[in-house]
Amino acid sequence: QVQLVESGGGLVQAGGSLRLSCAASGRTSSTYAMAWFRQAPRKEREFVAGISWTGRSANSANSVEGRFTISRDNAKNTVYLQMNSLKPEDTAVYFCAASVSGYYDSVTSRYNYWGQGTQVIVSS
Repeated sequence: QVQLVESGGGLVQAGGSLRLSCAASGRTSSTYAMAWFRQAPRKEREFVAGISWTGRSANSANSVEGRFTISRDNAKNTVYLQMNSLKPEDTAVYFCAASVSGYYDSVTSRYNYWGQGTQVIVSS
């Protein structure tokens, strides 16, 4: 089993920044691909960004491209999401997820482990 714990969420004004962290523990493996998803009230969970196990490949959704950056530190079993130029529409619960297959994409069923989420609220 793998446990994922997100942190770093909070309340921020529009235009501000936050850095989310996702710490993995248990039967962790640096070969897992990792991703961030988010879910706003009354909306489907959506892909935000993903990163390969090496960290050399990463991708983000069009809605956050150029503003959010995903990264990982395998020595610390931690994945990060740097969020800049935040907008009110970024308000959501943010989840990290791990894919044992080593591949990442926007399909939630690909991911084997999920964290409990961290709330991000962006005020206008």
